[in-house]
Amino acid sequence: MFGCDNENCWVYIRSSRPGGALYVGVTNDLSRRVWERKEGRGSEHAQRYGIDRLVYYENYPDMRDAIQRECNLKHWSRASKTKLIFDMNPAWRDLCEDLNM
Repeated sequence: MFGCDNENCWVYIRSSRPGGALYVGVTNDLSRRVWERKEGRGSEHAQRYGIDRLVYYENYPDMRDAIQRECNLKHWSRASKTKLIFDMNPAWRDLCEDLNM
């Protein structure tokens, strides 16, 4: 349950737009999760605020580590999460294109 095949545990941040609403999540299949969100499936919060852009992600070999990181990020300030996104993705472009979906 806690392992991930081929080191495919992901912590990710989605956004509605640069500076918009943020959502922090964890998954063992990032491509599938992004596709589900693009199709309008997922949390009511994400649907309500149009949070459908993948703007940040990190890879972990173990789901326990990924879940711990997700929990930590959820407690970060908005400014800290924004800086994390900006450092990886200064244009806040939708990174789903990088996933070869």
